[in-house]
Amino acid sequence: MPQIDYYFAPISPFCYLAGDRLETIAAKCAATIRYIPLNAPALFPRTGGQVLAERHESRKTYRLQELQRWSARLNMPLNLQPAFFPANPAPASYAIIAAAKVGGDVAGLVQAFLRAVWAENRNIAEDEVVQDILAAHGFDPKIADKHMLMAAETYMANLEEAAARGVFGVPFYIVGDQRFWGQDRLEDLDLYLSGKL
Repeated sequence: MPQIDYYFAPISPFCYLAGDRLETIAAKCAATIRYIPLNAPALFPRTGGQVLAERHESRKTYRLQELQRWSARLNMPLNLQPAFFPANPAPASYAIIAAAKVGGDVAGLVQAFLRAVWAENRNIAEDEVVQDILAAHGFDPKIADKHMLMAAETYMANLEEAAARGVFGVPFYIVGDQRFWGQDRLEDLDLYLSGKL
């Protein structure tokens, strides 16, 4: 059974636009998914990229156009100027890491945090929002608090692992030695897992 290592940030609009396509591909190809939240703004300068605020205006303009096009193409609502972006991704990441440790609907949880930022104008750095999303997906709302130390250590380790494995952006998917960057490469990931690429 192949494993997809999914590197993501719960504040990334492109991770949001991936929707549940990864889970659909995994189910079709009998693959498992390892959810690996990471601090993308800390990753970018380590791998030759720039944080959003430091990018040239032409890149920022293109990013907004690309987000609009993908939002329309996928029929997914997306607020280009969310009220709480950028937000500190650590609280949501800790919650996801803690949820993965105990087991449950991690996929739904990941998508809920992304949707909260990009479609619902919620601040995923606030305890109340994190707890509400956890509870809505069947988790103890205090799970992140109970596993805070483990989650914080894992979150830091995820960044180191990502950099060591050649991850330079999000979403990023790795199967064996094959890497796929961006939600627009999910079709290629599907073809690869299906033995057609």
